[in-house]
Amino acid sequence: MEQITKEEIQRLLPLVSDQRREQAMQYKHLFGQFACLKSYVMLREILEEMGLNHPFVFGQNEHGKPFLVDYPDVCFNISHCKAGIAVAVSDAPVGIDIESYRKVSDSLIRYTMNEEEQHVIQTSEDPVRTFTEYWTKKEAVFKLRGTGITRGLHGLLQGDEQVETWVNPEKRYAYSIAI
Repeated sequence: MEQITKEEIQRLLPLVSDQRREQAMQYKHLFGQFACLKSYVMLREILEEMGLNHPFVFGQNEHGKPFLVDYPDVCFNISHCKAGIAVAVSDAPVGIDIESYRKVSDSLIRYTMNEEEQHVIQTSEDPVRTFTEYWTKKEAVFKLRGTGITRGLHGLLQGDEQVETWVNPEKRYAYSIAI
């Protein structure tokens, strides 16, 4: 993330659509602008490697999940945090989430996790890491479903979705992909 400069943002701006430019510049901080632009440049590169033609026009469902207007059979999802940017592209619905480790309150754990998950987190050698793993799984499932974060957090991981999680303990982040 050492690439985050005003100059880098200026370099990225012409590489994305007007639609994405407007969205990126709504962020107040350089990090948000950078992550918004860089994630879509990464997506564009992947789509072009797949043989799809730029410019890409994006739509959103009623909950804000983006999709490609001209390529409805290509599914994608994007996430970013201070530790990195994650982009997933698939021919089936997909959700991805990346999160940096951060302290969480007991009330947040109770609100977002069922009793079994709470127990695993509270008895873990690294509760922050364990919470982050669970949270990325849950958010990836919500993003896969395209519903946004809604009710049902406690039973969320008991659905048919397949979720895989990777952790980088040195850089203190985790990411999950749901299909």
